Amino acid sequence: MLSLADRPSVAARAAAPAWLLAAALAAAPAHAEPVTLNLKDADINAVIGTISEVTGKNFIVDPRVKGKITIISSRPMESDEVYQVFLSVLDVYGFSAVPSGKVVKIIPDANAKQIAVPTTDDDSPVRGDEFVTRVIELRNVSAAQLVPILRPLVPQQGHLAAYVPSNMLIIADRASNINRIVNLINRIDLPSSDEIEIVPLEHASAAEIVRILTTLAQQDKARGGGAPADPDASPVLIADERTNSVLIGGGKSGRLRLRALISHLDTPLQTQGNTRVIYLRYAQAKDLVSVLTGVSTSVEQQGKAAGQAAAAPANNVPVSIQADESSNSLVITAPPDIFNALDGVIKQLDIRRAQVMVEGIIAEVTTDVSAQLGVQWIADGTPGGDGPVGLTNFSNAGSSVTNIAGAIATNNLSGLSLSGLALGIGRFNSNNVNFAAVVQALKSNGSTNILSTPSLVTLDNEEAEIVVGEEVPFVTGSFTSTGTGSGSVSNPFQTISRENVGITLKVKPQINEGDAIKLDIEQTIDSLGAKGDAVDLVTNTRSIKTSLIVDDRQVVVLGGLIQDNVRQTVQKVPLLGDIPLLGWLFSSKSTTKGKTNLMVFLQTTILRDEAMMNRLTGSKYGYIRNLQLGTREQGMLMLRKEDAPVMPLMDDLLALPPLPGDGGNGSAAPRQP
Repeated sequence: MLSLADRPSVAARAAAPAWLLAAALAAAPAHAEPVTLNLKDADINAVIGTISEVTGKNFIVDPRVKGKITIISSRPMESDEVYQVFLSVLDVYGFSAVPSGKVVKIIPDANAKQIAVPTTDDDSPVRGDEFVTRVIELRNVSAAQLVPILRPLVPQQGHLAAYVPSNMLIIADRASNINRIVNLINRIDLPSSDEIEIVPLEHASAAEIVRILTTLAQQDKARGGGAPADPDASPVLIADERTNSVLIGGGKSGRLRLRALISHLDTPLQTQGNTRVIYLRYAQAKDLVSVLTGVSTSVEQQGKAAGQAAAAPANNVPVSIQADESSNSLVITAPPDIFNALDGVIKQLDIRRAQVMVEGIIAEVTTDVSAQLGVQWIADGTPGGDGPVGLTNFSNAGSSVTNIAGAIATNNLSGLSLSGLALGIGRFNSNNVNFAAVVQALKSNGSTNILSTPSLVTLDNEEAEIVVGEEVPFVTGSFTSTGTGSGSVSNPFQTISRENVGITLKVKPQINEGDAIKLDIEQTIDSLGAKGDAVDLVTNTRSIKTSLIVDDRQVVVLGGLIQDNVRQTVQKVPLLGDIPLLGWLFSSKSTTKGKTNLMVFLQTTILRDEAMMNRLTGSKYGYIRNLQLGTREQGMLMLRKEDAPVMPLMDDLLALPPLPGDGGNGSAAPRQP
């Protein structure tokens, strides 16, 4: 063992030269034997060199590191202990040893925290007075709250800060001081005694229990003249109506007192269940009775399966659910747990339902073209009546030649029904041969353009119907009584049936998730057609019945009819009608061409709120009002402009004062139970 005190060169304790200390330690091999340090007023740079030889470390000394140091040791120390003593000496004199690779930098404390000092954690702690950085993660308390508490424990040259996002503390200081602070943090960073307890209720209502206990706490606070000194005396109460439970937060003593109160309040009622009236805003009370009855039965069965029936005899009371249609309300008699379940279902069903506006566009374009050309002959070879008589009579050539000849013979042309060009020649007073020839030609063009735009608004999943047309009478039968005697009476009559002829639109929308709409549509278009050879009126019917899915504001084509009809009729006399060029004198031709295009389009718009409804209503309202104003400006009315009725502005209608009992926005004031 080598003792610096045993050497004569350093035994004198009064201001020994530093080179003597270095020379004495140089004679001894490093790490060979323990060393006893007894120094007084030794130069710090000489001591650094000696420590380098004893520990085998390489040092870089800052020029500002100067001074005399004193070390007193009573026992020999190994090299590691000597280095720890050296670090403590540097701490006393305001210097720090910062490892940097294979060397150790000795610098003033003020600059130590700005250099890359080692970073430690719980897995690799460092002891002694080495300058290090430590990151401490907190689990229960806030890092920002600990900074002002720990700040006095960190020296001025150290560093202490909080990183709030991850709730961590960053400390740069001596390892020994950091370890002391870590021990303090471990005693402070403990779980709080404030826990959350969940108290399920069997008989009482959670909302009612919370209301009673909150009122009681407020009265106690008012009598005490302020906030209580004990924090446990003011716990937090929250009602969970879904599970009919009370959540209690706060100190242990306060939670225990509240649990005792809740256990006394959560007792069965003396009466058989509670009776409450729930007023509905949107849903129909009679429609909810069957749904709520099924829900109550399910809740009762679940309660029995969980063993609640034995603990709560009141739950065995039959649940009564009745609807009052006059006030659109529900009268429910049920235990609190079942009533809470029913109340939750009612709140989810009694919501404002979306509406759907369906606009249809029915476009029909019809074109009819017809042409006819015919020649008819009549000849009488023997005016005396004994000769042959011949004629050609074609049904598609217009009026018959015999009718025309008879009208000319009697000079009564008013009875003829002629269309187009009718050119005739003939002789009727000859004693030899009388004849007549008629040429008739006709060409006609007809077109029809019908555009109908029916629209209607209906609730989601409710069928709506709009009919635009007229009732047309149809004869279904007749009776005539013919008497045989002079005293009999004839009483003829006819039976008539009236049917709608026009446009009928039936639609049932169903709004799915998002903006998709399922539509059940039935579209019928009835119109009166040409009578022709029918004994009564003829109606044309075009009908579409389908189901489809469309998106909001999407235009879709339902279907249509495209009909192209061509009919050509040729009537001629055999053989004579086949003669080239002259054959047209013995024939009649008629051609009829008809083309009908019918398409039905549909657009749906979801009206989810009042603003959307007002916007669409305002556009339709403004359109009709502008038509009225245009008619009045054109002078088509017999009244003066000032006296002609015109619809008021939409804004003026919305600004009208509310009716008695109105809530101020056009809807009935909400009723309170």
